[in-house]
Amino acid sequence: MGDGILFIVSAPSGAGKTSLVKALLARDPALSLSVSCTTRAARTGEQDGIHYHFLDPDQFRQEIAQGAFLEHAEVFGNFYGTREADVRDCIAAGNDLMLEIDWQGARQVRERFPSSISIFVLPPSIEELERRLRGRGTDTDDIIAGRMTQARDEMRHYDEYDYLVVNDCFETALDALAAIVTAERQRLRCQSPRLARLLAPLN
Repeated sequence: MGDGILFIVSAPSGAGKTSLVKALLARDPALSLSVSCTTRAARTGEQDGIHYHFLDPDQFRQEIAQGAFLEHAEVFGNFYGTREADVRDCIAAGNDLMLEIDWQGARQVRERFPSSISIFVLPPSIEELERRLRGRGTDTDDIIAGRMTQARDEMRHYDEYDYLVVNDCFETALDALAAIVTAERQRLRCQSPRLARLLAPLN
């Protein structure tokens, strides 16, 4: 059995990344989601160790000092990070893992995992992205303006990724994500260890 594949998925807020990843995980039981650490409070229905590892700020800073995080960042006043040991253990066990992070975290992860596959999810247009954010009905105009500025900044890093998926029609975007995962699993480096018995007589 060879190493699993690490998939990185990034997107601006409102592009639908979380919904797409959730749907893909439901469709593909061989794919799991990396559980990140955060200092933000748990929302209704969220469970520690399933949705996030919820840490207090002092715990988080201690793990930063210990070098435990593969990547970490402060977003809207809260810390988020991915424990490197969790990712390496999963990949070494031959499991395919999906990591939802922003472009800065993705850049850090690619340095440590150069074989990782990165995917950037785009909205069909800037106007549609703003419409989706306003449709949530949870943010003020000032917050939405800030999110739109941040979204434009994030989207400028699209060319650092291996794949681009436009989330216009949800099912089409989901099929595209699934196709990427399927195709990457067929690469020679992934198939050779899995098909060792079949390939051995050919060498």
